[in-house]
Amino acid sequence: MFSTSMLIGLVAVFAIPSILKVLVGSRRSSSLYTAYRRYLSTLLHTVSWFEHELKPNSISWKSLYAVRSRHLRASLASKLKDEGIVSQRDIALTQFGFIGFSVLKPDRFGIRQMQPGDWEAYNHFWKTIGFMIGLEDRYNICRNTIEETRQVCQLLLERVFTPCLENVPEYYEHMARVMLDGFWTVNPAVNEDAVLYFTRYLADVPGYIYTENDRITFQRKLKAQLKDKPESTGVDSTTLICKAEVKGLPERSPRLLYLHNYDSIESVPEYKQISWWSKYKLGLAFLVSHWYSFYLGRLYFNLNFLCSLIFMKYFPYVAFFRFGIKASLIDLFVESPADNTKPKVNAEYNKKNSRPWYISWLTILW
Repeated sequence: MFSTSMLIGLVAVFAIPSILKVLVGSRRSSSLYTAYRRYLSTLLHTVSWFEHELKPNSISWKSLYAVRSRHLRASLASKLKDEGIVSQRDIALTQFGFIGFSVLKPDRFGIRQMQPGDWEAYNHFWKTIGFMIGLEDRYNICRNTIEETRQVCQLLLERVFTPCLENVPEYYEHMARVMLDGFWTVNPAVNEDAVLYFTRYLADVPGYIYTENDRITFQRKLKAQLKDKPESTGVDSTTLICKAEVKGLPERSPRLLYLHNYDSIESVPEYKQISWWSKYKLGLAFLVSHWYSFYLGRLYFNLNFLCSLIFMKYFPYVAFFRFGIKASLIDLFVESPADNTKPKVNAEYNKKNSRPWYISWLTILW
């Protein structure tokens, strides 16, 4: 479930304009194939940090050196194109993608502290990783204690991620969806619309609710905003969140929220827009997070994840059919290829296209 939280965190990081600009400019994750290679490589790098002791010449040490080197090359290439650099702030916000949702909302993933000090150890681990990839201590969001880290993450969520996901930059939809489609290749349980909805829900974007309690709480917020106005009056979503502390977000007309659209979860506009398959996945995720909080659930899903890792590393059979055998195998220390695929604008993804029947059935069966 920590890995699940990191996947959702990565989707949230795409909403940061400066980070997205560098990713688009790198041309290494704009197509299905390049996104598959780049983000599966990212997952395997991350797993290597947990699997191997961090000492010189170990796999985790070499992995972190490779990641830091790629950041430097990407920053230099972006600077030469006059598209900005990979700044300390950008790396810190990316660090949030790895730990933010898990430390702020562990119950949404069924994550529990098993022994005293587990959270402090997790905090120390990511503080060390941040240092190794070049973060100065003053920018490292993992502080001296887990409580300090949670406070920093909460501020970043409110002032950066919530407003950015409320008003995403151009090409966000494309870059997020090709990444998720690439991950579907190694985990057919991934559903694009469900993950995008759940990401906004975890980021407290107004109007994205998941439970009946969320619905009741949100209606109370809308009533408080309306005061003496008629109940048919729309509430500007931006009045419910902080102003973004980052630049580069697009200008757009207000998104109005109406009280009676939230009389039931099924009537919520944002929820109504997603398909039946995506709603099924959201419901399943709710059940999985509860199962995972129990011993047998953790045992099953952790073993399932370990088996999946073996297939990802050595036998990604779905990828064999999509990209070919040789092209599907990942070498951690070989940089992902580049291509000239041009990202689609966000408006292109407002057109709802039905999914191929075999993809829908495979996501149910697996």
